[in-house]
Amino acid sequence: MIRRRAFAFVVAIFAIFFIAGCASPIRTTGHIDQKSTMWRGRLAVLVQADPQAQPQPTPSQSIGAAFELQGNAQQGSLILLTPLGSTAAAVHWTPELARLQSNGQTREFASLNQLIVHLLGTDIPVTALFGWLDGQALTSEGWQVDLSQRDRGKILARRQAPAPQAELRVVLED
Repeated sequence: MIRRRAFAFVVAIFAIFFIAGCASPIRTTGHIDQKSTMWRGRLAVLVQADPQAQPQPTPSQSIGAAFELQGNAQQGSLILLTPLGSTAAAVHWTPELARLQSNGQTREFASLNQLIVHLLGTDIPVTALFGWLDGQALTSEGWQVDLSQRDRGKILARRQAPAPQAELRVVLED
């Protein structure tokens, strides 16, 4: 009985790693500006509840995932990955359009900012974020960034005001 359970456990672990090894993220094939860079790692975004939002209060939201980011604030792609390495969502943007692909559906927005607000209910300073990834302490209204651990691949940014409060954590891979 114990041997069967142990064997089933080993088979299940093997299957999980085999499936994860076969998963591959969607890659963008469009032209990306030559000044673009690629980052990989994990990110977490937490947006606090906003009980005074109109027309109705908004609940807290959080997103956490492994990611692959390529490009710059004007043009690029962001791939969010599941724990097994398959693509959970893909975002591609240009100055004219931002496209979100997830769950077999595609949605288009007039800008990356509109797409982010749609997903999170708040804005993330994209231009400043690319600077933070490069180790530059760029300022963005309401946001405070901590780059003290950037050399270890860790970035922390928080917004206290305007509401809702938000926090962005990034851990970059080597």
